[in-house]
Amino acid sequence: MEFRNLGRSGLRVSAVGVGCNNFGMKLDEAATGAVINAAIDAGITLFDTADMYGARGGSETHMGAVLGAKRKDIVLASKFGMDMDDSGRKRGGSRRYIMSAVEDSLRRLRTDWLDLYQLHQPDLLTPIDETLRALDDLVRSGKVRYIGCSNLPAWQMVEAHFAAELANIGGFTSAQEEYNLLNRNIEKDVLPVARKYGFGLLPYFPLASGLLTGKYKRDAMPEGARLTTMPKFANRTYVTDANFAKVEALDAFAKDHGHTLLELAFGWLLAEPATSSVIAGATRPEQIASNVAAAGWKLTAEEKAAVDAIVA
Repeated sequence: MEFRNLGRSGLRVSAVGVGCNNFGMKLDEAATGAVINAAIDAGITLFDTADMYGARGGSETHMGAVLGAKRKDIVLASKFGMDMDDSGRKRGGSRRYIMSAVEDSLRRLRTDWLDLYQLHQPDLLTPIDETLRALDDLVRSGKVRYIGCSNLPAWQMVEAHFAAELANIGGFTSAQEEYNLLNRNIEKDVLPVARKYGFGLLPYFPLASGLLTGKYKRDAMPEGARLTTMPKFANRTYVTDANFAKVEALDAFAKDHGHTLLELAFGWLLAEPATSSVIAGATRPEQIASNVAAAGWKLTAEEKAAVDAIVA
């Protein structure tokens, strides 16, 4: 397993991480434990969850129940900010809410600290410096080691960077964003900001909800798969004739180079210098093994340029 620094910090993370959104939803406690143990055995250290994963708290609860002594061996990341109730009160990035949310996450995860605590989405009602000061207090208290953001627009990442500098406090170390061969929107502004100011990029949906695994065909959508059973993912502009054409061309390119489409999807993301770890979900231990193996293709500059031309 390759290890990389998380942004400009000294925190080392596995180049492949586990997205824990399926825990507590698709997976019960036993299945969660099987996936976590397989990941640790494969050398993965980064596990990324959120308070709202698993029907609001289920993912953290299942992880807390199965990690046990292995907690100390992993980089445990969670997120806050999305709705945790139906009233609209338990959400956002205010100091009042953050101090409550972190205690809830620590309790569910059965741990005394989070290695990475991330603002899950923008909160335009709360000044970013208030959010950063509250998070800095958590770092100083030892309950959080590093802080990050997710789904923030480029302008707010820049604002957060300079707000932290002006306040002489720690800023966001990482930025978690949707990024894959079929969705390159962050290249317009978010990626340049990450490169310039040292945010460690944590791409999620690296396989475009499964379209980059090769199991989906224009005329054969498999039963039980995410894009088949969950139309909201199919409607994320992934399932289009243009994308199927790209997938077919990418698959041919990978085969010509002695690799699989899955390996190309991971290798392309890891060829980006700003990428610290690729966050990939899993529902079975076998998927963990496939994801780890897929990270082995180190694309050359020429290969990267050829792939970029295919998905331009």
